[in-house]
Amino acid sequence: METQLPDDFRCPISLEIMSDPVILPSGHTFDRVSIQRWLDSGHRTCPITKLPLPEHPCLIPNHALRSLISNYTLVSPSKLQPCPQPQILISSLTSQSSHVGTKLNSLTHLVRLTKHDSGFRRKLTELGAAPGVLKCVGSDDPSLQEKALSLLLNLSLDDDNKVGLVAEGAINRVIKVLRFGSPDCRAIAATIITSLAVVEVNKATIGAYPDAIQALVWLLISGKGREKKEAATALYAICSFADNRRRAIDCGAVPILISLLDSGLERAIEVLGLLVKCKEGREEMMKVNGCVKVLVSVLRNGSSRGVQYGLFTLNCLCTCCETLCFEAVNEGVVEICMGLMEEENEKIRRYTSSLVQTLRENHAFG
Repeated sequence: METQLPDDFRCPISLEIMSDPVILPSGHTFDRVSIQRWLDSGHRTCPITKLPLPEHPCLIPNHALRSLISNYTLVSPSKLQPCPQPQILISSLTSQSSHVGTKLNSLTHLVRLTKHDSGFRRKLTELGAAPGVLKCVGSDDPSLQEKALSLLLNLSLDDDNKVGLVAEGAINRVIKVLRFGSPDCRAIAATIITSLAVVEVNKATIGAYPDAIQALVWLLISGKGREKKEAATALYAICSFADNRRRAIDCGAVPILISLLDSGLERAIEVLGLLVKCKEGREEMMKVNGCVKVLVSVLRNGSSRGVQYGLFTLNCLCTCCETLCFEAVNEGVVEICMGLMEEENEKIRRYTSSLVQTLRENHAFG
């Protein structure tokens, strides 16, 4: 199979091999002709970072990259062949005569082209790429499946594509990968769920699939580090929809999340912060021995975001159960709260004040 040209050799604007690479003040490299055209049209931001540029930005020649491209061209001129037309690449994904190598090559091209170009993502879906991509997602070949998932993730980044991809049957394919894919594929599949759930209507649709939330909870149990983190992130994304919280609770998510939080997966507290909003979630948390101790540990050692969710979750539980108030005090929560009252973060101060008030109302301390 033909070796792929390094992506860094292509201009992020034109996607063509750079003949005169130059560096913007933002640190990113472009072909001189392309970036000059961008600047001449009145733009004063970096095309990649969108950060402002000086009024007259200096274009510094990237001699090192130019030399690499030149040497690569001399050694491997055949690798500089132009990328096939998108329609040809899409057709190869569904063709019965296409070999795995051909499909993998097409997917590699499409992944590169869709990585930073939202317009090209929309163009691909308009050309009917989704069925072919989803067919490859269902492949038994791990390399083909992983590359197809990467393309599906890229396509899902565009808001205009999210509902359409779900309508095309993306969720069923992704659920199967969550269950039976390789570790890398399962992590990407969970990330796709997170991306698709950005659109509100998709949260309800995803949750309505019988095995979707169950598969994510299963990944929390069976997955490794990255898989667990992406599964928790996906649950957080879809559990902002109230019905999905109850579904996650019914799937046994609460004790698993508390255990993961105790093991250091801070993303778990964000999900618990959503599940605690419903009665069933609070009841399940109260059943877990050591739950309060784990939450207090987050207040003591967590990040700013983790502390916010920890305060909110603990306050919700203490509001419903006087016994938990005394347990929290015994774990040293009052001393921690006194320190948090001095935090610069306004939300932390507000949540801390609410928790202290709850403890006082329940006579947990004077």
